[in-house]
Amino acid sequence: MNIFVVILFLAVVVGTVLFHILSPWWFTPLASNWSSIDNAILITFWVTGFVFVALGLFLVYCLWKYQYKKNRKVEYKPENKSLEAILVVVSAIGVIALLAPGLSVWNDYIKVPKGAAKVEVLSYQWGWNFRLPGEDGALGKTSIHNITDDNPYGLDLNDPNGKDDLLVQDADLHLQVGVDVEFLLRSIDVLHNFYVPEFRAKMDMVPGMITFYWFTPTKTGEYEILCAELCGTGHYAMLGTVVVEEESDYSNWLAQQTSFEQILAQNKIKNKTIQLAEK
Repeated sequence: MNIFVVILFLAVVVGTVLFHILSPWWFTPLASNWSSIDNAILITFWVTGFVFVALGLFLVYCLWKYQYKKNRKVEYKPENKSLEAILVVVSAIGVIALLAPGLSVWNDYIKVPKGAAKVEVLSYQWGWNFRLPGEDGALGKTSIHNITDDNPYGLDLNDPNGKDDLLVQDADLHLQVGVDVEFLLRSIDVLHNFYVPEFRAKMDMVPGMITFYWFTPTKTGEYEILCAELCGTGHYAMLGTVVVEEESDYSNWLAQQTSFEQILAQNKIKNKTIQLAEK
């Protein structure tokens, strides 16, 4: 029975390592500047993997070396200061190796480069809307108290900076390759999380708060947006697309977007038409 248990535990250790090495499930191809996030995760894999293998093999060794024998005597050692010192030092090194890369990445993650383009992401059950600055380069002020059917973003009508803001509703978001982007994240109902796997970066979207992160798209292409926070029955379908393209294509897309002022004018005409029809 002891031999069977030893073989079983050894198989678990070896099988786990082989599954990790041969597994087809791995990172999606990186399409942003955040290779440091991948590196931090890989360091975590190496540290935890080493500990797993070391402890697993130690357990296998103990099961084999100290298996039951009728005439064997047990030696009682309540304390072993040298062993405790070694465990403390090794554990401290392991904890530092796990924490240091993540803290370093986080330090860069929250430092938005000067001149980064701003994109507001407005989440709702269950979809994504986007807002970009107009020609003035500034986003207008918003408030949840201003949200109406005609003003779904809650823009302040008295703020001139918001008039030329470009509103992208229920459509793909386009970005220019190689340009730093700061995402300003808002939710109008429950917790959401804006996540594009190829960009690595993600952040919770908390009602009543504006959270943020930044990245630089490095490869052109289309990338799927996911909500990484369980947000209700339609969570599985809360998808979108980010299109990363060259400057000329991005400029053409930008020129086709509608400003908040244009939407207000369209809604005004629409409301008048409805009123006349009702009469």
